[in-house]
Amino acid sequence: MDQTNVLRAPGAFLLALEGRAPLELGATLATWPLLKTAPQGDGHAVIVFPGLGAGDLTTVPLRNFLNAQGYDTYGWDLGLNFGPREGVLQKSLDRVQQIHQDTGRKVSLIGWSLGGVYAREFAKSLPKSVRSVITLGTPFAGDPKATNAWRFYQFASGHKLDDPELLAHLKEAPPVPTTSIFSRTDGVVAWPLSIQQESHRAENIEVVASHVGLGVNPAALYAVADRLAQADGRWAKFDRSGWRQWFFRDPTRDADQIL
Repeated sequence: MDQTNVLRAPGAFLLALEGRAPLELGATLATWPLLKTAPQGDGHAVIVFPGLGAGDLTTVPLRNFLNAQGYDTYGWDLGLNFGPREGVLQKSLDRVQQIHQDTGRKVSLIGWSLGGVYAREFAKSLPKSVRSVITLGTPFAGDPKATNAWRFYQFASGHKLDDPELLAHLKEAPPVPTTSIFSRTDGVVAWPLSIQQESHRAENIEVVASHVGLGVNPAALYAVADRLAQADGRWAKFDRSGWRQWFFRDPTRDADQIL
């Protein structure tokens, strides 16, 4: 293999820029009246899965925003996310099914970073219970060692990232509408790892954000609300016309850079 084409984790400069996350939260607070003009929800349930080493506290701003937009929003309710430990995956699958059964409506799943891997896999296992999937900076499309978190993942979870069959499976999109929101200035995950092959039910949306700020970034929040607001069974790709073209770059224009 040509070593010049090996994908590497984001460098020190981008990693240092992760410190801008509080500024992204401040931008969201400042633009809250504008964010409230995002499409309103229809009341269906949404579960938000946190990133590696994080818990439901980190997704409170996102969940509060979605509650205000008219969704019935849930955290994952399993403490800190230290990987697919014993019982974690099954409890989450049971939760998705139970909420579907209790509400009589399919559930949308949102996952931040590692939480997005869960969301995608749960949708593959329970396509009749899941309405849509949205991921934020999730590494599913290549070598997971092209992140600045893989060593912590292996330490925390006890799982090695060396199974090529598993990695190939993770790259496959779920059989439900799936949106991957990513940033080229992500300082934790190399952005090509968050790119899925576009199809009639799979898309990528680019925003300018840090990795740890994706869940509080105003552009990312707007995109999430826009995607969730689509009627069940009538999903269409994100519209970048008009003013949106200035905030949401079309990653397909750089197809030659995508793995």
